[in-house]
Amino acid sequence: MLSLRLQGALFGLAAVAMWAGYLSYARDGVVAGLSPMDIVFLRYSVAGAIMAVWLMWHGPRDLAGVGWGRGLALALGAGPIFVGLTALGYGFAPLSHGAVLQPSTVALLSLLLGWTMFGEAMTRNRIVGTLTILAGITLIAARSGLKAEPGAWIGDLIFVFASVFWVSYTILLKRWSIGAFAGTAAVSVISALAVMPYFLFFDTFERLAALPAPYLAVQLVAQGLGAGVLALICYGKAVEILGAGSAALFPAMVPAATLIVGIPITGELPGPLEWLGAAMATTGLAIALGALRLPPLSQRNRA
Repeated sequence: MLSLRLQGALFGLAAVAMWAGYLSYARDGVVAGLSPMDIVFLRYSVAGAIMAVWLMWHGPRDLAGVGWGRGLALALGAGPIFVGLTALGYGFAPLSHGAVLQPSTVALLSLLLGWTMFGEAMTRNRIVGTLTILAGITLIAARSGLKAEPGAWIGDLIFVFASVFWVSYTILLKRWSIGAFAGTAAVSVISALAVMPYFLFFDTFERLAALPAPYLAVQLVAQGLGAGVLALICYGKAVEILGAGSAALFPAMVPAATLIVGIPITGELPGPLEWLGAAMATTGLAIALGALRLPPLSQRNRA
């Protein structure tokens, strides 16, 4: 039987894999002609239906104890706005930019907020890790200028802005001690209630209908079941088992995982600067979160 810590690690790794697939297929879907609203619809039409069934057995009136007010706040952070901004960013910037900028910015903001709001110590590991993250992000952004891609910086800014919403979701989830399933249900159901009527009355199914059925099915699984339900649940379970500090290490693996997963999906090969930036940002995250320990500073011999 698997140990409890190993179970937590497997939940975290599963979330990483699904996040990588979501980012890759979001970029691929935009290139294939889908709009940001199409990505949002694919995600919450599936996630909302699945979690609504779960919610019927666990208290639909108060969202399984979350409450509609808190549920709305969670959905504003991790719901359609966040997903739509991510898809919109891919209309300007390549996969590698979103794959690194978004997780790195989330971790960077989390570290800074932990220091300013919760009084967490800014250790040497955190300072060095934060500076390494910033250096990696700078390299990622620099490539768009070197390749004369003036529009890529717009996508980079959108990715950073979207990260603010996810950070707010993380903070509220931690502060209110909301469980993995209840939090996922609140976000998914409220988001579906907002997205479905808008899409049905003000948008069109033409872009989705133009996709080959097998490809549409893959997008539904990646966006709806994978990112919309399973990734949120797996990450929440990792937090429950390992604690917030240890579980926060897993987003550090997303940039490298997305670049690797995205190659066969999107066909985009990152350039040398992007690979170096991804490696630096990922390493910086691992250092800042304590997965990699810096060697102790040399001390003078005492007499």
